[in-house]
Amino acid sequence: MTAEIVALVIAVGVVAGMCDRFGWPTPLVLVVVGAAASFLPHVPDVRLDPDLVLHVLLPPLLYATAVRTSLFDFKHNKTSIVSLSVVLVVFTTGVVGWATWLVLPGVAVAAALALGAVVAPPDAVAAAALGRRLGLPRRVATLLEQESLVNDAAALIALTVAVSALTASPSVPEVAGDFVWAVVGGVLIGGVVAAVLAVLRARVKDPVLDTLISFVAPYLAFLPAEEVHASGVLATVVTGLALAHLSPRVQTASARVTEAITWRTVAFVLENAVFLVIGLQLPGLLDDAADSDLGTGRIVAVCVTVLVATVVARAVFIFGLAGILASGTPRMRRQAWSPRVAGLVSWAGMRGVVTLAAAQLLPEDLPDREVLLLAAFTVVVGSLLIQGSTLPWLVRRAGLPAPDPAEDALRAAELGDAASAAGLRRLDEVATGSEPEGVVERLRDRSMARSHAAWERLGRPLADQETPSNTYARLRMEMLAAEREVVIRARDDGTAPGDVLSAALAAIDVEESLLDRTEELESLARDRALAPRPRETHCPHLRSAPVGDAQPASACEDCLVEGTTWVHLRRCLSCGHVGCCDSSPRRHSRAHFGSAGHPVVVSAEPGEAWRWCWLDEELG
Repeated sequence: MTAEIVALVIAVGVVAGMCDRFGWPTPLVLVVVGAAASFLPHVPDVRLDPDLVLHVLLPPLLYATAVRTSLFDFKHNKTSIVSLSVVLVVFTTGVVGWATWLVLPGVAVAAALALGAVVAPPDAVAAAALGRRLGLPRRVATLLEQESLVNDAAALIALTVAVSALTASPSVPEVAGDFVWAVVGGVLIGGVVAAVLAVLRARVKDPVLDTLISFVAPYLAFLPAEEVHASGVLATVVTGLALAHLSPRVQTASARVTEAITWRTVAFVLENAVFLVIGLQLPGLLDDAADSDLGTGRIVAVCVTVLVATVVARAVFIFGLAGILASGTPRMRRQAWSPRVAGLVSWAGMRGVVTLAAAQLLPEDLPDREVLLLAAFTVVVGSLLIQGSTLPWLVRRAGLPAPDPAEDALRAAELGDAASAAGLRRLDEVATGSEPEGVVERLRDRSMARSHAAWERLGRPLADQETPSNTYARLRMEMLAAEREVVIRARDDGTAPGDVLSAALAAIDVEESLLDRTEELESLARDRALAPRPRETHCPHLRSAPVGDAQPASACEDCLVEGTTWVHLRRCLSCGHVGCCDSSPRRHSRAHFGSAGHPVVVSAEPGEAWRWCWLDEELG
């Protein structure tokens, strides 16, 4: 067993690495590789244990997605989330159940509805993985991830009701009561677990112990909720959302960094292993279906019908919902989707491992169970291969803007300015004047340098010039490399105790990791200018100033006179003066404002049109 797990992890790493290198969609390739490998000799027959998936793998996968989700966005999209996660699941269950019953008349209605509940929920892992790979518009990616966080709960409740109906006849009040308790109980348990762990985290300063808390958090929420027949899915999601929201206040910075890196690794292995395992199940499902009394033609008809019904049901519901919202009240119209957004959301409903695990919950003595299992597998693989492979083309045809690195960089720079200003104000409040010479000045310089570094990312492509922050990072990396060599020689010569050497290396590594992070951010757009679009503003100076026409300038007028250098250029909208930015040594644009009092400048970098008001410190 150990050898198989090691081989699985190695295969995941190799395939995912190749996909990353060549730009292939990782989930799709892993499914195909798994299916191909399943027919090789000595590859074991893989059978999914539903308890393993639902109680061991699902909680951390849900938690890893939930902690990356904004609680504000989740609340803002609650109408859409309820519609997609609950109403759509019920609608899909009914449509697929009816279609299954038509092509397989011998199956019980409850069994057909159980299959509908099994294939109803799109997979959070598939949505997140493909959304990140394809660069889906932020609104579409957010809707898919948030929908997939909650719909598993509705689908599992619907499956439980359908399976119960095979042996009993639950009344409508009983079904409604179970549903209400599953939702309310899951939310309550998740909230209680999050509150307890938040208090505990506030008292734990060791990053290792803090990460251990995050490892057990999904299980502390999921397992008790399932024990009392509430929704473990909802409990886990609530816990993840709440802890992520409280994290900046209850965790240390080192704990957050450690936890983020650890969960990225865990999520990477589990998410990709899931897709590989999906493919590895193919031979076993085919062998079981071959023992069915149904002919090959009928089995194929059932599988194709279930796949088509699943896709069509989602499209009909989403376009119908979009039409209802567009023709409703003003509040509804504000939440309406355009046809292009509706098309992307509809076509991006890939199914995943939860569907296969839920299918295993169908009773063993259910007639034609093996055919229903193969139909569920067909929906998973078919949605991943057909919808997943054509989604890039649909994204291009839709023409919706992907997340704009330039706009994100501009907002980061604006937020960094506000944070730096708050830090400097706090420094003025707490500084007593008795600090050692140069300490306060160094603190001011460090705060302003971090703020300026964000602005330096805007403007010309980073490959065209080396900004001060780039220069600092390059030179500091050289210095750290020399420092590390000294520590390593001391280790090899045995001239210092091991604990001292470890601490010295750790200090160098921490600083270098921060520099590496800067390089990672900057490499996102090294080959093109970060040129964000202007946006609306309420600043009176920006509203009255002319809109910049994005005319690039070639030089800072004052730097040419003084013989100094500049980083980025700004043009005064009152008189046309071109000066250098605050990251430049002489800051001539700010100096011009101080002498002339002209409040608004526009970026004079190629392709940029954003403006800045010196008086109100606002972008527009």
